[in-house]
Amino acid sequence: MLNQSTEKSIDFIKKLAKEIINTTPLYQYKGSVSKLLGLTVEVKLPGLKIGDLCFIENYEGEQKAAEVVAFKGEAAQLLLLYDGSGIGQGSLVTTTNEPIKIPVGEFLLGRLISPLGEPIDGLPLDTAGAKWVNIDGPPPGAFERPIIKEMFSTGVRAIDAAMTLGCGQRMGLFAGSGVGKSTMLGMIARNSDADVNVVALIGERGREVKEFVEDALGELGMKKSVLVCSTGDQPPLIRQKCLQAATAVAEYFRDQGKKVFLMTDTVTRCAMAGREVGLSIGEPPTMKGYPPSIFSWLQKVLERTGNSPRGSITALYTVLMEGDDINDPIVDTVRGIVDGHIFLNRKIAEMNHYPAIDVLGSISRLMSSIVTQEHRDAAAKLRRIMALYRENKDLIDVGMYVSGSNPKLDIAIQMMPQINAFLQQRTSDLVSMDTTISTLIQMMSGVDA
Repeated sequence: MLNQSTEKSIDFIKKLAKEIINTTPLYQYKGSVSKLLGLTVEVKLPGLKIGDLCFIENYEGEQKAAEVVAFKGEAAQLLLLYDGSGIGQGSLVTTTNEPIKIPVGEFLLGRLISPLGEPIDGLPLDTAGAKWVNIDGPPPGAFERPIIKEMFSTGVRAIDAAMTLGCGQRMGLFAGSGVGKSTMLGMIARNSDADVNVVALIGERGREVKEFVEDALGELGMKKSVLVCSTGDQPPLIRQKCLQAATAVAEYFRDQGKKVFLMTDTVTRCAMAGREVGLSIGEPPTMKGYPPSIFSWLQKVLERTGNSPRGSITALYTVLMEGDDINDPIVDTVRGIVDGHIFLNRKIAEMNHYPAIDVLGSISRLMSSIVTQEHRDAAAKLRRIMALYRENKDLIDVGMYVSGSNPKLDIAIQMMPQINAFLQQRTSDLVSMDTTISTLIQMMSGVDA
């Protein structure tokens, strides 16, 4: 039998050996794949934590990026950011022990990048001297946010006149497919008074990316824009990261004291990607299969925009209404988070009225506190006239309304052609906020509505 002194020495050696093993880089940072199911990879590697960026080496020696998203027993569950071709059981896994970071700086203007900060426009990206930021940053503190007092010009008459935005406001753009969302985003990007546009294209068709750059944005809009893109053929995790990466880019320019405009197309596809991520790691499905985490995740990401002591991020989040369903859970969630909503109406689009904005169904919650009394009164008259005409449209269309029966309705019938002409706008039309407001006030002056 070993004496007490020898036993203490052995215990000390075991303890020392364990400490050496745990602090050895080879042990701490490298592991191997133990299971692969779809895009979910199980890895046994001590020291991992949620959000860590890892690289998995396939049989061809290529490094495949993945992120730690969950733990199952002693194994960490990673989701691949891109395809997992060539990965098998025993593939070497290396962790950075850091979250996903992307390079930001003035060099991003006019460029198209992936959610990992890689150039995807075919040109090299010089990141020398770049600042590397975590794509999942915290939002500004509630009491650090300056109150929104300044108007934000979009260059779209219907928005600037009847649902005016403020610098740092978050708006939702709700629409079905094919009613002009992307076209209107490009229109705003070209005509707004923002210093920098940041556009997140999430789950888009491959052909639509180039079309958006060349047709919707154009050379003028591209000069002051940064595009963060993940196409629909890419894995769900990288599509979900697209919104976070675009927000991180917008935050950088905001911290430089700039007036930033963030546009996303669409939040719905981002939420769908989050649904795939949640279900793949075993989260329970709720409404329409969405896991509970996606709703709190949306709240967190959308809260990152707005005013800060240095600058502002005015955000327009596009939400795709599947089947024009206004009660979709993502539609409800985003509408409850943002500071107003703009609805695009398919019936209006079918009448060749563009932009197809449903003025009566849209509202800016901050308009009343940032515009002049004269502007507010004129916008209220506009809405009353449009509401009265819509209420009686069926009678008017079938010829059952007799002129003179309702003096206010007579005014509405007389004014509607002028109002429709005012609300319609070609994509090439450049209209300033001052011109829009003065035209609205002049049009409504002397009108008894």
